[in-house]
Amino acid sequence: MAKIELNIYTIAKEAGVSPATVSRVMTQSARVSEEKRRRVEEVIRKYDYRPNALAQGLASPKTKVIGLLSSDLMNPFYAQLLTECEHEMNNLGYYPMIFSPMNSYELEVKYLQKMFDMRVDAIIMMGGKSDQLVTDPDYAELVNRLAESVPVITTGKVEGARCWQVSIDEMSGVDLAMEHLFSLGHRHIAMIGGRNHVKSTYDKRMRYKTILRSHGITFRDRYVPESDYDIEGGYTCMNQLFDTNRTMPTAVIAINDFSAVGVMRSVKERGLRIPEDMAIVSFDNTFLVDTVLPCLTSVCYDYHVFGKTLIDTAVKLIHGEEVPAVQKISSRLIVRNSTAKTVSDSSRENMREE
Repeated sequence: MAKIELNIYTIAKEAGVSPATVSRVMTQSARVSEEKRRRVEEVIRKYDYRPNALAQGLASPKTKVIGLLSSDLMNPFYAQLLTECEHEMNNLGYYPMIFSPMNSYELEVKYLQKMFDMRVDAIIMMGGKSDQLVTDPDYAELVNRLAESVPVITTGKVEGARCWQVSIDEMSGVDLAMEHLFSLGHRHIAMIGGRNHVKSTYDKRMRYKTILRSHGITFRDRYVPESDYDIEGGYTCMNQLFDTNRTMPTAVIAINDFSAVGVMRSVKERGLRIPEDMAIVSFDNTFLVDTVLPCLTSVCYDYHVFGKTLIDTAVKLIHGEEVPAVQKISSRLIVRNSTAKTVSDSSRENMREE
């Protein structure tokens, strides 16, 4: 008989039971009557469904597989985090199932469902819809449906969903970057790149604005242009700053390393020096920081601790252990050659005239 692709909902419909009942059958729960168990198993055998997942799952309640959903594998932040997750999974005897929806909502929903159908023991969501400032109610409903059967962990925050959060302390990262630039005498500081609908970016900008005001510095909306999280986005934003501001910043905080590379390109094309004329700080501290000249000062996260915490949290939840609902990963600043003391405004003007 030809194989067809099944999921928990199609099996439940044909067997005349609820999806929760199918899940309990697959995990060998004693809370299912023999009649319902028989009907579910008959549907599975009828379609000769055999992977990896369902058929084998009837004999074993755990697959030792954790699903990892990363919004963009081209982003070195997620690539580095996934690598650390894989290392920890290997140490604990688990296997990764990795999907990257490439920032597509439709693919993200499809992949989440697929991981569930393949009976992963837990799901970890990195970025994507779980990092939106305003959670889509349909997305929260999907996450809640998954969470009825498997632990769900996110690096963002899904409002209204029952999932655990392991995320970066964005506030402390902005504090470190701003304090460093203030200590070098900078007062005209821009924050470039990213989108306000992304929660991590929004949080950084709100903290940036709060710190400026606490130092008696006027917030300039023109100093926080939005763009995508890539080199071209940083380049375009920096050009926009040059073209629309009479008073230029003396320092720029880029939303990530990609954006910072674009900022540097724009600054150099204008004949300015880094860091003498323009100091630059980035977030993420990926391999990119050492591929440019000067090397980038960057807000750093311990990717090993981040990945280990994600996997350890998933494994503890799989075994029914108590885990804090929210865990934060701390930040630190790695100072390199892209930041230095600012020159006076008069010196900057003289330098430009020359």
